Amino acid sequence: MVKVVQHSLPSYLAQMVRSVSALVLREMSTTYGRSPGGYVWAVLEPVLGTALLTFVFSLAFSSPPLGTSFALFYATGLLPFLMYTDLVTKVMQSIQFSRQLLFYPRVTFLDAIVARFVLALVTNISVMAILFVGIIQLFGLNLILDLPAILSSAAMAASLGLGFGILNCFLMSSFQIWIRVWAILNRPMFIISCIFFLPENLPETYRDILYYNPLVHIVGEMRTGFYPGYEGSYVSHLYVYGFSAVCALLGMALLVKYNRHILNN
Repeated sequence: MVKVVQHSLPSYLAQMVRSVSALVLREMSTTYGRSPGGYVWAVLEPVLGTALLTFVFSLAFSSPPLGTSFALFYATGLLPFLMYTDLVTKVMQSIQFSRQLLFYPRVTFLDAIVARFVLALVTNISVMAILFVGIIQLFGLNLILDLPAILSSAAMAASLGLGFGILNCFLMSSFQIWIRVWAILNRPMFIISCIFFLPENLPETYRDILYYNPLVHIVGEMRTGFYPGYEGSYVSHLYVYGFSAVCALLGMALLVKYNRHILNN
């Protein structure tokens, strides 16, 4: 009996790798290969967003809330936020995107989720690196980077995007109205995730409420990586990863129980 388990696990993992690889290639061709501009738009969207924020707020203020570069300040807030939103969107649409393939016994909903997550993660990390390097070179910034903090922020954004994405994957597949509900619930996040300001500059009452937003911790962690003098003492890795884990585990449990019902509807 032990031998069966030992041999079946590597076999399952090998099959999963093959399925995920095939789904990633399919995702690349359908999402980026057939759209105008393809991967170019994946870079242009955050570039234009950062440029717009830089232009608008540089007219209203003489200096950003942190450092001297408006572009860098808003990029450190906007890029992790966009990474989170893109991962949530890609993961939550996994079953709908690969529905026909999921009827094959060798392809599971987990394969579809992993494939979309991996491709979106690699794309966002690449875009983030291109933009940060571009801003540093374009404005001639002399920075002392804390790479572990930057990578930590990206990992936190990835975990939160995956957690919410898995839970939303079940909710969207089970309740068609959920995609509208989620859009409404998610709209204020752009304002209350500290992209435009520092939480320390707010009154304590509002600041304490904002700390319940996991994205505030992710943005704060990213800024500690680019600004050596910024402590970000409010950042809680445990809170973000715990929040992400609860969403992911709940979503996985529901998908395991109801995935056949979802596919047959």
